[in-house]
Amino acid sequence: MSNDSGLPTNPADLRLLLHALVDGELDAATSLALERRIASDPALAAEHARITASQAAVRSLRRPEVSEGFRARIAAIGTPDKTQALPARSRRPLARAAIHRFGSFDWRAMAASILVTAVLASGATQWVMLSGAPDSFAVAIASGHRRSLLATSPVDVVSSDRHTVKPWLDARIGVSPPAPDLAKDGFALLGGRIEVIGDKPMPALVYRHREHLITLVAAPQETGGASAPVATDLSAGGFSLVHWSDGAFSYWAISDTERPELENFVGRFQAAAAAG
Repeated sequence: MSNDSGLPTNPADLRLLLHALVDGELDAATSLALERRIASDPALAAEHARITASQAAVRSLRRPEVSEGFRARIAAIGTPDKTQALPARSRRPLARAAIHRFGSFDWRAMAASILVTAVLASGATQWVMLSGAPDSFAVAIASGHRRSLLATSPVDVVSSDRHTVKPWLDARIGVSPPAPDLAKDGFALLGGRIEVIGDKPMPALVYRHREHLITLVAAPQETGGASAPVATDLSAGGFSLVHWSDGAFSYWAISDTERPELENFVGRFQAAAAAG
């Protein structure tokens, strides 16, 4: 739900927009509307200041240096502990040295705990889990689609004409996928925008199907051939995603419409793209 400024009224969605604003990921219109809202809402202004301060504090932290000795100890995780074969009396000097150096912790257990914690923490930040797809790439696509649903406009260039959308994308990032308007099939082309995934700008097309939006990200392929569409339901957000390749692009279509409707869109897009 949104108000007359186009901004959501849900506090959780507003916080998401604040993070996107601090990260510089919002379009100009949404940024302006949100900044006006911040100026008139003390609570929102305080949350914005907290997020900005937290980000600045994190960025100011010095990256820890990892010694070669620590790397070697990490690599040794899982190797047999030869000291277990020694008599208890022979193990005591080693045990005392370990306690003196690492406190009361076994460094193998400590290192393993750090690695497991890091894996779990990174997994917790990913609010979707996919099978058969690179998690980080899919997460970025899902996050970009969700942000577009909250923004004032889901596109940077508004047009149903591929002769407008393709040149606009090509002029800015040097690449543009096929952009057929499928309005006669129930999937109207609204326009396009640029998504940044892994520090790489990529073209994204936006279609409307009834009250649902479909984002289609096209990642240029350097190598590899065509692959058939593979559909996956995301574990959160109520989104479905279909991934396929045609040799030139690797496509990712995401929407909150029903999966059969999204697969129908993919089939019609493939046919229109092949027909030129």
